[in-house]
Formats: sequence, structure tokens, C-alpha cells
Amino acid sequence: MSVTLPITLPVTIGDIQRLLPHRYPFLLVDRVVELEPNKRVLAYKHITANEPFFQGHFPGRAVMPGVLVVEAMAQAGGLLTQLSKDSNDDPEQAFYLVKVDNARFSRMVVPGDRLDLEVVLKRQIRNMAQYIGIARVDGEQVACAEILCAAAR
Repeated sequence: MSVTLPITLPVTIGDIQRLLPHRYPFLLVDRVVELEPNKRVLAYKHITANEPFFQGHFPGRAVMPGVLVVEAMAQAGGLLTQLSKDSNDDPEQAFYLVKVDNARFSRMVVPGDRLDLEVVLKRQIRNMAQYIGIARVDGEQVACAEILCAAAR
């Protein structure tokens, strides 16, 4: 599940699948385009009309569920953590979402949008990492949240 560092940008789907345990239809990051190890990541998710959640959310008025926007930010945070690891860290250690605070949604995400996921590491203590995530479409903020993830023991 590890990728040899230093990583070459952009990080594409093959490397993302080696870094995260998520798979279709729940892998919500397509590409990492910017990385400041242990600080910040910018990743993308291209939203297509073929996303499985659009069948029921909502027929004839497709809207990406807000909870999945938050999950995409959490996955981008996971990529920040994985891409920041040094060679002595456990490459198989998985992080799980344990808390979301101050989530705000200001615009709907619809087919054809590119969801830009900017995630900043706020703090890391032992087996936990706290992130601040901002999701944008065309430079306009669509959602933000504070996200806490913890490593599985």
C-alpha cells in the first residue's frame, strides 16, 4: 500500500489505489496535484453523471451528497498523511474517520464539476490527525469541515 517517496506529481489513480484502501464506488479522489508533506495537499475528484449515487440523489436533479464531499476531503487528508510518511513508518497503517466538526455546505456539486479538495494538516498527535478541508468548484467554496482521523490499532 506504499509509494516510494519522493513522489512525482501528479499522483494518479494507480498510486492513489496503492495508498488508500478505498475502491469503486467509494474512492473519491482521482488525482493529487500539489503536496507540501506534513502540511497541505490539493487533490481532484471529477464528478460525472455516471456516479452511482446520482441514481437516488436525486433522479432528474443530480446532486452529490454532502456526506460524500466530506468523505472526499477525508480521503485527501489520508493521502496527505500517506504521502508524508517516511520510509520507517508502517505502510499498511490505515486511518479511519472518527469525527467531523463545523461542516458547512454553500453550493451543490453536480455532474460536470471538478471538485478541488484542499486539505491542511492542523495537528498530528500519536495515532490521530486533524485536518481542515475546503472543497471548491471553479474556485468557489462548496464545503468545508474539520476532520479527525485515527489510525487503526
